[in-house]
Amino acid sequence: MTPPSPTTVRFEYFDGDVLGIGIASPRLSWQMPMAAAGSAQVSYELEIDRSGIVDTFAVDSADQVLVPWPAAPLRSRERVSVRVRVRGQSRGWSGWSEQVRAEAGLLAPSDWTARFVSPRGIGGLDQPAPVLSTEFHLPAGAVSARLYSTAHGIYVADLNGRRVSEDQFAPGWTAYDARLRYQVYDVTALVAPGRNVLTALLGNGWYRGRLGYLGDRAVYGDRLAFLAQLEITMTSGDVITVATDASWRSAESGVLADDFYNGQTTDLRHPFPNTPHHVDVIESDLSVLVAAEGPPVRETQVLPAQRVWRSPSGRTLVDFGQNAVGRVRLRLRESTPGQQILVRHAEVLENDELGTRPLRAAEATDRFILRGGASEVLEPQFTFHGFRYAEVTGVDNLRADDIDLVVLGSQLRRAGWFASSDDHLNQLHENVVWGMRGNFLDVPTDCPQRDERLGWTGDIQIFAPTASFLYDVSGFLSSWLADLSAEQLPDGTIPHIIPDIFKSDVSSWPAAAWGDAATVVPWVLYERTGDRGILERQFDSARRWVDAIRERAGSDLIWRGDRQFGDWLDPTAPPDDAFRAKADPDVVASAHFVRSADIVASIAAVLGRGQEAALYADLAAAARDAFIRAFVAPDSTVFSDSQTAYAMAILWHLFPDEKAKDAAGERLAQLVRDSNWRISTGFVGTPLVCDALEITGHVDDAHRLLFQSELPSWLYPVRMGATTIWERWDSMLPDGTINPGEMTSFNHYALGAIADWMHRSVAGLTAGAPGYREISVRPHPPAQLDFAEARHDTPYGEAAVRWERTPAGIELSVTVPVGVTAVIEPPDTDDIHRVGAGIHRFISPNQKVQR
Repeated sequence: MTPPSPTTVRFEYFDGDVLGIGIASPRLSWQMPMAAAGSAQVSYELEIDRSGIVDTFAVDSADQVLVPWPAAPLRSRERVSVRVRVRGQSRGWSGWSEQVRAEAGLLAPSDWTARFVSPRGIGGLDQPAPVLSTEFHLPAGAVSARLYSTAHGIYVADLNGRRVSEDQFAPGWTAYDARLRYQVYDVTALVAPGRNVLTALLGNGWYRGRLGYLGDRAVYGDRLAFLAQLEITMTSGDVITVATDASWRSAESGVLADDFYNGQTTDLRHPFPNTPHHVDVIESDLSVLVAAEGPPVRETQVLPAQRVWRSPSGRTLVDFGQNAVGRVRLRLRESTPGQQILVRHAEVLENDELGTRPLRAAEATDRFILRGGASEVLEPQFTFHGFRYAEVTGVDNLRADDIDLVVLGSQLRRAGWFASSDDHLNQLHENVVWGMRGNFLDVPTDCPQRDERLGWTGDIQIFAPTASFLYDVSGFLSSWLADLSAEQLPDGTIPHIIPDIFKSDVSSWPAAAWGDAATVVPWVLYERTGDRGILERQFDSARRWVDAIRERAGSDLIWRGDRQFGDWLDPTAPPDDAFRAKADPDVVASAHFVRSADIVASIAAVLGRGQEAALYADLAAAARDAFIRAFVAPDSTVFSDSQTAYAMAILWHLFPDEKAKDAAGERLAQLVRDSNWRISTGFVGTPLVCDALEITGHVDDAHRLLFQSELPSWLYPVRMGATTIWERWDSMLPDGTINPGEMTSFNHYALGAIADWMHRSVAGLTAGAPGYREISVRPHPPAQLDFAEARHDTPYGEAAVRWERTPAGIELSVTVPVGVTAVIEPPDTDDIHRVGAGIHRFISPNQKVQR
């Protein structure tokens, strides 16, 4: 009997066929179906087809994840297809997998003949968005057409009146001075014999729009520009190239104003009077052009309106039932010329009206001037908002089926799921998912609605484990980390936001937990994917960050005295002073120094850099000893006696011995009980406290903390009707009013980092080795639940855990994908089982449950 064929073949982290891959030697991964469980895969064989030249390559191992490219590197524009088969022990070869195809992008600056062009005399700040265009004639016989394009600003390209892609806000947001993405589109179906017209509508986006809470505009430049190279291959083999140059023309569009914060104003009247203008060729460094590593921003869902009504002031309000990120799509059955429609957005209501105060200076308002006539569909192109509610002015008798919320976000592949017998806990997890969906819009932002929406490093540092379980964020975060390296200061300091729009002391003083994204995020990605490549690319950045801390710490290796965010947004901090936490900032900073030094030592060891591994291991040990001397008392109390201080010290081994750690665990548990199992931690402590309670023998206290629903707690917002994670524990007060603090977001994923512990401990599924080559199953069933389950699409296939209370005991079911081993510790027993691929079931004796 032959073994089953491999499935789900991938280039790098791309799903399916890849157009415009920017890696000359892409790695390959594949999965094996569960039907292969129990068979020994001895080796694999790759078949690579390069324009009809087919070669096979042996993979003389059982490796099936991120297998190195065995052939010569790809050339620019080269097309290749790959399929895989497996040889089982004494079973011969399987059939071939389905083919997966890739096409290389433009891998060198010399591949570009196009030049950036910018409208002349129009398209300036506070002027209508420009349209750039060219005409060309094409003979019959086109067999392939590729458009390579990017912009200073954001763009929508059309070919012969048809949009070339559903991508939103291309080319996305990167550290533009160092890295500017270009896109590759297959436009074969859009070209035609005879006259063709290629156009691009340019918007401000991140490049020139308002950006940041200081009111800055045109952070990266004050001129919009477009770069395009259309290459059309004919049946003869000849290639016709249409490229941006001085012959292009520009005109004003009906987009009168566009801004991510303030919204878009569109005049839909036709024809819109304009006169063609010339363009200027803009000199630009094409060496900064890079291909995309992750998915584009796309429309990911459409939410219909749940309710339309009149507010007490007589305004028309719409509730979409879910706080989300995107924009409104409004269908009009009839309109009059010049009629004006205004749509405002907000996350919450206050006093039964739109609650816009948390938006600060962001207007979040879209305006339309109508052409008149029969039906019209209104939807802006160059903006997005964070909202659940909309206020619509200028439409009589608006109905719920007239209006939708178009959800936007990076088109990430869902990879992880959680469910339980408790509806409130399930809603909390769903809120985490929606918070991530809204804030993973090309970069991991803090919030999607107010005049901020920035890539804060502290938020993703604590949320990376949760993010990497819920979605495949490998390419998304790999790209962001490349920007982090590019923005890192010469002294090793990591700016607080990436991309860094301030490039000043506003965002560039060394901050513990925020700068530690340089070490933590690459390490998390390695743990979850097994990708050594991310460690190789980020090692120098991580090392330089630790070296910078070492300089700040001085001779005693205690990082003290600097300005710090600390345990940001501790619930006891005043609304106007989020810095004022219980945990001492020097304790927080010095603990992170030890942790990051440990991580850099571990990265060096994985990479085989033994001398550096020893160097940073010694530094971590010395900094740990310094921390103990400075902050740990003989009775194991930690300076500032806060939950966050104990949680850090317990998890990061900052005690002299196990006895001291256990004593600290007792103190932590007492502090949690003294708070009546209500949250007493901010950004730093929140992801740690339940783990620290668990490993010191106080998991029941962790469960009571998780299931608390009084303020402050994870379930308080759920009880208040939240559909995303809030920035503050009390963003909305119990009386329904909005927290008076200036920073009050209702969509801030950071505090949702608790979901990682829910996956690992409540359900019991975690990676036991990098890339899930081994999984660990060790659930701790809370008394408050009858069942819990988690699933994750690992690089090898889906792993799943479910436990359920039954009359016979706790039944545990574990699904292990092919290529993976699992270490399983059923609850309430001392048993440990090591198993291979397949579905495994266990039952634990009944224990009396106290509820």
